[in-house]
Amino acid sequence: MSEAPSIAVVDYGIGNLHSAQKALTRCGADARLTSDPAEIAAADGVVLPGVGAFGACMGALRDAGLERATLDAATSGRPFLGICVGMQMLFSRSQEDPDVAGLDVIAGTVERIPPGPKVPQMQWNRLDVVATDDPMLAGLGDDAWLYFVHSLHGVPDDADVVAATVEYGSTLNVAFRLGEVFAVQFHPEKSSRPGLALLGNFVEVCAGRSASTTAAGTRR
Repeated sequence: MSEAPSIAVVDYGIGNLHSAQKALTRCGADARLTSDPAEIAAADGVVLPGVGAFGACMGALRDAGLERATLDAATSGRPFLGICVGMQMLFSRSQEDPDVAGLDVIAGTVERIPPGPKVPQMQWNRLDVVATDDPMLAGLGDDAWLYFVHSLHGVPDDADVVAATVEYGSTLNVAFRLGEVFAVQFHPEKSSRPGLALLGNFVEVCAGRSASTTAAGTRR
């Protein structure tokens, strides 16, 4: 890519946000942790990481005054990536904290993993790709293993937004696509080659948007 795309990693003061930022930089992005709504609005792409509990993360996002900026970014048509609890926050609600509203970008509920296997799932697991033509999943390989730490998974109202699943006692939904929003339950920044391939795909998508925006500005 000719110029590194700008990617804003939403910094709302919770969890280890630096690992996602560093991995994106390694993949060729100008990735920056930011709590500045203007910087989030100006970026070619936006990433919402998250670790811990759904309610605590939503509370921290709201306390930081970044809920509107994040929601605007997720509905702007720009590339947007939700990671782990950042993925869960894009849903309407969660069984973990039923009194806390999510961002409601993906209509549905984050539900607990059905009884049977040990919870949380804390292991590598093989991805079963549903959306085989999704550019975010290109080049991961036919036998991609990703790293998970979670007790819940997303159950969207529209099953067509599920991009990938894993088997863990039952079929769990672990990746989602809605417009330019892509969201994953696993940690790509901790998932070796397949994870870096996914982040590299996101950087390429953001680079494509940056080039299109620059070309449009030149024509004007």
